[in-house]
Amino acid sequence: MNQKERMLGGYPYQADDKLLSRERMRVRKLIKKYNASSPSEIRKRTNLLHKILGKQGEKCVIHPPFYCDYGYNIEVGENFFANYNCILLDINKITIGKNVMLAPSVIVTTAGHPIHSESRNSGWEYGKPIKIGNSVWIGTNVVINPGVSIGNNVVIGSGSIVIQDIPDNVVCVGNPAKIIKRITEDDKQFYYKKEKFDVNWWDK
Repeated sequence: MNQKERMLGGYPYQADDKLLSRERMRVRKLIKKYNASSPSEIRKRTNLLHKILGKQGEKCVIHPPFYCDYGYNIEVGENFFANYNCILLDINKITIGKNVMLAPSVIVTTAGHPIHSESRNSGWEYGKPIKIGNSVWIGTNVVINPGVSIGNNVVIGSGSIVIQDIPDNVVCVGNPAKIIKRITEDDKQFYYKKEKFDVNWWDK
């Protein structure tokens, strides 16, 4: 296997490989254009995202600044929204479902390094895939670590560090992130803690 195949397979690889260096440079040039674009240049941003991301659904919005490593390892579903300072380190696959919202300064990183200093200093590193399900809201300053899967209809509270898989229909908070609540049908009537909607939008 070459270094790119090793990287995509989740094996130790050398990031200074010439091919990988060229691919990172390609996407960095595109990201520079994206981050420098005007908010009114909607078509330009859309076209750039199609060149940056591996796959995207309809209504994909990412507020600059945005950063990634390769871009082609990122797949997002329809109605995806990422707020300012989104970082998706896509050494390996990042798969995101539909109706997902990322608050400001979310970091999703598939990249990792050995814990032993001699192994780490040798230049070998690795990437493990991350999967995020449908209808997920990830709060400000959340970090999602390599190899994690997050289920459907999940809320990750601000400042959380996600180091293990998260099941469907839960709220998780903390470092490391832990389940603090199961999301039920009763939660539909509340917009903030125990404050109820003053409109019955769900009856329409």
